[in-house]
Amino acid sequence: MPSASERPRRVHADHTGPLLIEGPVEVIDGDGTSHISRRFQVAICTCRRSRTYPWCDTSHRSRTRARQSKAADEGHEHAAESEDAPS
Repeated sequence: MPSASERPRRVHADHTGPLLIEGPVEVIDGDGTSHISRRFQVAICTCRRSRTYPWCDTSHRSRTRARQSKAADEGHEHAAESEDAPS
């Protein structure tokens, strides 16, 4: 098995939450500002609602729940979102 520095970074993409990236990482935002995290895994915000952007602070959850409630009112069924799942 290749060492951590030789293998590519693993990114977990889920359309309902942030990008989960094996760390450490450096994120360069649109204005060139560098954000560094040395954590073993980081969550990158994709909804742009995070107060700690580019890091996810789970602000997307309120939007997801609202959408699920609206769908339930319209008679659609959705799988329940686990509170224990990392997002």
